[in-house]
Amino acid sequence: MTRDDVAAAALAADIAARTDTYFNRTRAVVLHFGDRRVTYAVFLRRPVISAPRLMLDFLTRAAAARATAFDIDVVQPEGSWTGAGEPIVYVSGSLAQLSDLETILLQKLGPACVAAHNAYQMCLALPAVGFLAMEARHCAGAEMQDMMAYAASVGSDAARREGARGFVGNANDGTAHWFGQTRGRGTMPHALIGYAGSTLRAAEMFHDTFPDEPLTVLVDYFGREIADSLAVCRRFADLAAAGRLAVRLDTHGGRFLEGLDPAESYAVLERHAPGAIRRYRSETELRYLVGTGVSAAAIWRMREVLDDAGFPAVRLAVSSGFNVEKCRVMADARAPIDLVGTGSFLPELWSETYATADIVAYDDVPMVKVGREFLLRRNGARRRG
Repeated sequence: MTRDDVAAAALAADIAARTDTYFNRTRAVVLHFGDRRVTYAVFLRRPVISAPRLMLDFLTRAAAARATAFDIDVVQPEGSWTGAGEPIVYVSGSLAQLSDLETILLQKLGPACVAAHNAYQMCLALPAVGFLAMEARHCAGAEMQDMMAYAASVGSDAARREGARGFVGNANDGTAHWFGQTRGRGTMPHALIGYAGSTLRAAEMFHDTFPDEPLTVLVDYFGREIADSLAVCRRFADLAAAGRLAVRLDTHGGRFLEGLDPAESYAVLERHAPGAIRRYRSETELRYLVGTGVSAAAIWRMREVLDDAGFPAVRLAVSSGFNVEKCRVMADARAPIDLVGTGSFLPELWSETYATADIVAYDDVPMVKVGREFLLRRNGARRRG
């Protein structure tokens, strides 16, 4: 057997093992009674940003391995907004060759489209802010990690076309290529600060090891965000003045930033964004504004302290639960954020990620189950494959 034959056999075995049994049995029935040409419409039941590349790549590999061809009409190009129930792709070809691919192609489409939509909304909510994709630790293995990084890049690119800065990179090397990078970005976790024994010493260790890298210091480990930030800024005054130093707020949701409490948090926002307090609509939004953790008040307070101490060029990176809603609240409060580290573009409700495929034509004759007539092909589809 050639290498291609081995690869094809491996893919066939993987498809057979991972697809739903009724699709395997459908394939067997069709092979027994005679093949027909069919067209599938693939869609989601909620609005999304189209992110079909991984699904399309899978279909291309499967077609090559089976020595067949599929006609693929991409109705919603990558990065386009897609309404609930709108077909994203039409796939035409042999029913015997397509029927057992449905499970896997849906897996590769739905979660990516929802995550891309979340990333798109986050970037548009904070258009002047850069985002760093930090989702890997929340993913269920390498395949999901790659899918979610791809999705963030698609959502980011869609937002950039509308003027947002979007995602500037991600936190690991393996998926950095989706963001046009060769390496992941990041400096230190809490573990390094615990190892060093102080926030300042961790910063010194990092800078000694990576002297040419910009320095972002995590400052919440000891609950002294303000004191430790100022100590680091004074120690690295040259980096601070050059804009190569950032402090990262990741304050735990169980406590306030150093020096804040409910009353002082309200006072901070009254100084900088009084309208935001009057506009909040839920307890969650109020918590994002003046509550514990990385609130809008905490971010404004850190900016005040740095500016008053003579460090206006020190950047603010924030993390901890920055999802679509939190980004919108931060935008309303005009929080002075330079970078958001987030994995919260991952779908929160996995049921929203379910993609669906229905056959809408047999031998080019339109036919679909009752209630799904909206899926029937319309003119103007784009062809790929």
